[in-house]
Amino acid sequence: MNRPMVPLNEIEAVARRFEVLGVPARLRLLSALHAEGEQTVGELVEATGFRQSNVSKHLGLMAEEGLLARRRDGVHVYYALDDPTLGALCVLVSRRLRDEAEQ
Repeated sequence: MNRPMVPLNEIEAVARRFEVLGVPARLRLLSALHAEGEQTVGELVEATGFRQSNVSKHLGLMAEEGLLARRRDGVHVYYALDDPTLGALCVLVSRRLRDEAEQ
């Protein structure tokens, strides 16, 4: 089956996305956002046990990459998934890993 090749600029963008997702702490933050929806930095610190400075750094980078949306409400900044494929991607990979482990 012949499928068209993905253009180089798209491949580079996909590689960048996977590079950002390749850090376990970021995946844990994404998992918390996927499970609970929009949360503040403080809520994510509590959910993950990470230091606030690390959580803020990772959230900022993921927001810059377009993975997260953020909004300010007074002194709080709320983060939410901004890419609908993220939750599905993590679930698919997790299922595959579980299936492999069971075999």
